[in-house]
Amino acid sequence: MTSSSPGHRETDPLAAPLAGMSDRELWRRAGEGETEAFARLFDRHAKAVYNFLFRRTASWSDAEDLTSTVFLEAWRRREEVVLVHETALPWLFRTADYVFRNEQRRQYFRLATVLKHSSPPDEPDPADGVASRIDDEREARRMRRLLRKLPRQEREIVELCFWAGLDLQAAAVALDIPLGTVKSRLSRARHHLRGLTAADTFIPGLDDSLENLS
Repeated sequence: MTSSSPGHRETDPLAAPLAGMSDRELWRRAGEGETEAFARLFDRHAKAVYNFLFRRTASWSDAEDLTSTVFLEAWRRREEVVLVHETALPWLFRTADYVFRNEQRRQYFRLATVLKHSSPPDEPDPADGVASRIDDEREARRMRRLLRKLPRQEREIVELCFWAGLDLQAAAVALDIPLGTVKSRLSRARHHLRGLTAADTFIPGLDDSLENLS
């Protein structure tokens, strides 16, 4: 599957010296209200957050919108960030999960309201005719169908460790749970995934990737 990312932000040449700064220093500056430091953090982490959300939504446009929301929330809560291995990605993934779940709840209530009053009109798919986007979204939906076979707590571990590439400690921060809990959930997820051997659901490399986290 080919991942994509949101459009690149035009960077102010004056911000170039920020490029070599650590996440810790950039978040410190952002916490003091320095917008260019936060912009540099966006440039550094937006693609990873976007790809994480795309795999949750299987929709390019939804992932773009939610990524923007994640970083708006991150700016609002910039003094609360937690770093793991000197990176803010686990904290950003936790925020992305929070934003995603809130959006799901809003969509559910909007749909319930629409269905209560009338049938929703058919709308054309904006991705029609764009083969690569359709293929990516189809693959993402296939992977989502597989992961929906797992209990939610195990599914979260797979999403963070396989899709987002976090190690176990970082996943513990992203989910705000103890490291031991992450390990036990990962073990159960591996056990369940080994049972999903049908050709139309198996994802090559998934079990090996999770096994390497032990």
